[in-house]
Amino acid sequence: MIAILLIVFVICLLMRFPIAFSLGISCMIFLICNGTNLIIMPMKMYSGIDVFVLLSIPGFIIAGNLMNQGGLTSKIIKFCNHLIGHVPGGLALANIGSSMLFAGISGTAISDTASIGSVMIPAMKKEGYDADFACAVTASSSTVGPIIPPSVPMIIAATLSGLSVGKLFLAGALPGLLLGVAMLVLTYYIAKKRNYPKYKRSSFKQIFKGFIDTFWSLLMTFIILFGIIGGVFTPTEASIIAVLYAFLVGTFVYKRLNFKKTMAILIDAMKTSASLMVLIGFANLFGYILVSEKVPHEISNMILGFSDNKYVVLLLINLLLILVGTFMETIAALLILFPILLKVALSVDIDPIHFAIIALLNLIIGLTTPPLGVCLFVASGIGKVPLEKVSKANLPYLGISFLVLILITLFPQITLFLPDLFMGD
Repeated sequence: MIAILLIVFVICLLMRFPIAFSLGISCMIFLICNGTNLIIMPMKMYSGIDVFVLLSIPGFIIAGNLMNQGGLTSKIIKFCNHLIGHVPGGLALANIGSSMLFAGISGTAISDTASIGSVMIPAMKKEGYDADFACAVTASSSTVGPIIPPSVPMIIAATLSGLSVGKLFLAGALPGLLLGVAMLVLTYYIAKKRNYPKYKRSSFKQIFKGFIDTFWSLLMTFIILFGIIGGVFTPTEASIIAVLYAFLVGTFVYKRLNFKKTMAILIDAMKTSASLMVLIGFANLFGYILVSEKVPHEISNMILGFSDNKYVVLLLINLLLILVGTFMETIAALLILFPILLKVALSVDIDPIHFAIIALLNLIIGLTTPPLGVCLFVASGIGKVPLEKVSKANLPYLGISFLVLILITLFPQITLFLPDLFMGD
């Protein structure tokens, strides 16, 4: 019977149905064929979204959009240009630096690619950078976003597993910085080799003014992160504080927000949040069916039957998640696979916080993996460059991302050091 569920799901995906609808239709057809009362559908969907911490997702989405529409993106880019624009390939380095700073606001890779790419890709092309390189840098650096806190996928992972959101946020900080620094080094090497342009060194006054312009935005990330870690407020309360803070800064400090823009942001956030909640509801139903059919047990036996060495298990899981992340949106893949694979990881004594960061990084790298990496499509569309050229230019960055993934997999302390230091039992 489980074959019916999977076949219908794949057919719906091939017919380009949204993933939420693909999950819902496949679940409904399975339940009908199985003779199960369809009342189970709304029950399981509601139980999937009836989680207090999920209320933080609309808040963080609204806060990110408020800061972005409030002029944050352009100020971050300007600050990064002042800071490192004088280095060879300075604009490309500023692109990555902007993604690292913007990460704490957006929390999603696709929004990072679209927001920063719409400014940086045309600017890099105008300055003489190869268009495919500009697109590749933008797409790859956007993967830092969901790793550096706060992060929407991390909140989803915490909801699915009962892990601490604060610990996950802390666990992502060092891997995110490591990934960003690795990309900066690679970009500098390529820029030096290709003799890409650099700007005149900015004065200390210009750098300081750029920092002041971005200070209020960066302060929001600090408030959110340390408020949660310090137990001052919950992630849900933090998201509401972030919305209020972003509105006040965008309106009275940056003076870029008005009633019309704010209402448009709220409507857009409502649509995004509603689609996410529907996806989570259907994914919970899908997961319930998989568990009832003992699919997680079978997958666990299959992986552990191959080897019970935790590094071999992690290698197999890495390969599976990279493959899935290439073809499926991050949150959807997380909802379907994370609870199943977490049980496998726990059975071979892998720390759940460590595993959560590994799983997230795998799925996020999948967003820049050909042939269906979503961030590659977004960057390609902005830069008006064929996807094949962008994919080829992205290969060095893909290699760096895999290297960082290997380091994080083999050395758990990269992820666990900060959670143990600040929130250890």
